Amino acid sequence: MTKTPRVLISGGGIGGLALGLTLHQIGVDCVVFESVRNLKPLGVGINLQPNAVRELFDLGFTESDMDQFAVSSQEFALVGLKGQEIYSEPRGVSAGYKWPQYAAHRGEFHMALYRKFIELAGPDAVRTGHRAKSYEHNADGTVTLHMDTEAGAVSETGTLLIGADGIHSAIRAQMHPDQPPIHWGGAVMWRGTTLAKPVRTGSSFVGLGTHEKRMVVYPISPIDPKTGLALVNWIAEVTYEDASEHANVGWFKQVPIDDFFHHFEDWTYDWLNVPELIRSSDMAFENPMIDRDPVDTWLDGPVALMGDAAHAMYPTGSNGASQAVIDARVLGAKFLEHGVNEAALQAYNDQLCGPISALVLRNRGAGPFGLLNMVNDRCGGEFASIDDVIPEAERVDFMAKYQSAAGFARDELNVAEPTIATGRKMAS
Repeated sequence: MTKTPRVLISGGGIGGLALGLTLHQIGVDCVVFESVRNLKPLGVGINLQPNAVRELFDLGFTESDMDQFAVSSQEFALVGLKGQEIYSEPRGVSAGYKWPQYAAHRGEFHMALYRKFIELAGPDAVRTGHRAKSYEHNADGTVTLHMDTEAGAVSETGTLLIGADGIHSAIRAQMHPDQPPIHWGGAVMWRGTTLAKPVRTGSSFVGLGTHEKRMVVYPISPIDPKTGLALVNWIAEVTYEDASEHANVGWFKQVPIDDFFHHFEDWTYDWLNVPELIRSSDMAFENPMIDRDPVDTWLDGPVALMGDAAHAMYPTGSNGASQAVIDARVLGAKFLEHGVNEAALQAYNDQLCGPISALVLRNRGAGPFGLLNMVNDRCGGEFASIDDVIPEAERVDFMAKYQSAAGFARDELNVAEPTIATGRKMAS
């Protein structure tokens, strides 16, 4: 057994870097292995819920730091096909949370985590160009990670291994060799960003449409006071009844806007011009809405999964990135409680695997966008007053149940003890 506990982290995405920062904060030696040779700010918009923002602030991020790549969200709203109000609620501090909710550029957030981690832990704490291939249990209780690099195969041995290597995780594939293929239910998303005037509050997350066809729109930068414009993230989504019509399980692929524009060319309202929003984007990226069936455990002895490797989920609840941050912080808390050992991994698994697996399935059922589906099912989207279709109490109850399942119910979060108390360190 290695004398000084050392954690190997396979994957330098949001979850892996949040874990690296957490372990550095509590005094646990770790190294992150990332398959990409040169990290770049890839992706478009994501949302960071208040439960994750609380953890980021506890890691040393400030509101000024967040303002460099994100904008504080003020409202969540769902709107009918004719622009009618279905549901809206304030978000973040506007809703009484102690912490903001942010809409962020995923790539810029990722790079902010990377810069902070190497600033604190040193440039050698992240080794790029190392693609995980497999792991091996050793007789002394340690674990060895086998990887491919440009120079050939390499291996590294540590006390524990955390698989944070995403939906296509090699660590998960070895842990669960009989897992089903990636699940795709027929929904395809086209994503882009456009400089435009934000709608409603100026910092609103807006969902518009039905299960078959919908738009999501929200700004990911502050409004420029000179132009009144912000960088607006948009997601155009269509669900195909026959999934074979659009079979694809990759991530982002750049496509011509004409590939999907016809689905939304008549979505013009006095408050939002969807065709103009889409056409004004420099580019669009297509990816299917995919996840993985939950597994019964994220553990194999000294090896654990986190982030998308553990619980890749549909983005309907806007909490994939947030949950990766929460995973990292819970792991750190369990190390402080049990030591850097398998008992800590078991405690982490016991706390999160069951509830988050249930959340994966809840998101597969449309998550908070389920309200749009309910409207469509009950009246075909035609209504004068939403109260005649779904009473206010039912709408509020629906959203409250989702927030509770996703771990950011306001009253519970506001009184919760910190996941890791300020100044906590591993005993020497």
